[in-house]
Amino acid sequence: MKVAERGRRQHSAMEGSGLRRFTWAEVGLRTGRGPPPQPQERWLVIDRKVYDISHFCRRHPGGSRVISHYAGQDATDPFIAFHLDKALVRKYMSPLLIGELAPDQPIFEPSKNKRLVEDFRELRATVEKMGLLNPNHTFFILHLCHILLLDVAAWLTIWYFGSSIVPFLFSAVLLGTVQTQAGWLQHDFGHLSVFSTSKWNHWVHKFVIGHLKGAPASWWNHLHFQHHAKPNCFRKDPDINMHPLLFALGKILSVELGVKKKKFMPYNHQHKYFFIIGPPALLPLYFQWYIFYFVVQRKQWVDLAWMLTFYVRFFLTYLPLLEMKGILGLFLLVRFIESNWFVWVTQMNHIPMHIDYDKNVDWFSTQLQATCNVHHSLFNDWFSGHLNFQIEHHLFPTMPRHNYWKVAPLVKSLCAKHGIEYQCKPLLTAFADIVHSLKDSGELWLDAYLHK
Repeated sequence: MKVAERGRRQHSAMEGSGLRRFTWAEVGLRTGRGPPPQPQERWLVIDRKVYDISHFCRRHPGGSRVISHYAGQDATDPFIAFHLDKALVRKYMSPLLIGELAPDQPIFEPSKNKRLVEDFRELRATVEKMGLLNPNHTFFILHLCHILLLDVAAWLTIWYFGSSIVPFLFSAVLLGTVQTQAGWLQHDFGHLSVFSTSKWNHWVHKFVIGHLKGAPASWWNHLHFQHHAKPNCFRKDPDINMHPLLFALGKILSVELGVKKKKFMPYNHQHKYFFIIGPPALLPLYFQWYIFYFVVQRKQWVDLAWMLTFYVRFFLTYLPLLEMKGILGLFLLVRFIESNWFVWVTQMNHIPMHIDYDKNVDWFSTQLQATCNVHHSLFNDWFSGHLNFQIEHHLFPTMPRHNYWKVAPLVKSLCAKHGIEYQCKPLLTAFADIVHSLKDSGELWLDAYLHK
């Protein structure tokens, strides 16, 4: 196979390199949480090369945590998945190189499925040859235009029909749609899916998330890349940080919580209070205020400036049409609509799936066990920002979303070959599965809490 041949070439080149040789056991001790004498050392492996990221992690452009999550592990596949210009990144990595794997060591950890890793890397090469990582700029321009048109329509509704209850609510629905769809668009730029260079993606990302939504790009990057690196891995994926303070998530973690006799909430009722503190509250009662603390605490002044342009524009635009009380009411209602939309869509792909501590399995298995899809349709694609193709998105995070449906049959075929379940379900079933999974994990917690 091509992957095996490439591995042999790398192996031959390393024999004459004169670099220090390491075993996987030695690399595995450098997680940043190891025993003395090197408790803070962090090493990772990319293409058999061993890098010391102990100090670099704090300067890592994607954030210190996302790269540290792979300390002590092979990071070849996530490295390929997250970076556009890999040759440039490797140049910056050169000072971090401390050695290579010993000749008798396998390409990746012995615990990983060799055949599956090789097959996925072949799939990645096929995807690149098919041009599925190349964006269609017209798609994203049209998407931006439809967001701007809806934004204008919301203002015109109140300007023309007045601020009575019906036009006020209709305008709020339009603005809620604008905010949600802008959220999906900023997601595209944040993942470097629109332009061929990281620089342009980052700049436009700041505009879309900052000026169109009033949120900081640095905050999104800090959280979201961790989620992609280790989805549904407790203490590594910030998207499941509501465990155990608010919810008991996943079968394994819920039972563990019950066995330890921990009870921060009545988890056996979490499928009920989810409707109160989940979709309606996440954005207006938490994110809306936390983002300001984040940018000030981390001194992200450029992000703060972009955010302020959104709030200034919003209030100046609607001040001639509504009193201050009406503007605040409209703003909170828009955030309420957006919050419900955002939470149901983003959680339908992950909460019902496997949740556990990081077991350091291969990239393909890591993503498949933590994600599921929702049926492909024009409405579902638009409504979810193509996150109904969550599996493909997680496997190829820089792939433009308009190409997910093209790679899906190839991913299904690889799943079938290795006996891995490829879950795809109707939209309403996916929503219901969030509640069902919360109910199931709550009952597992209660049983363990009372009887184990």
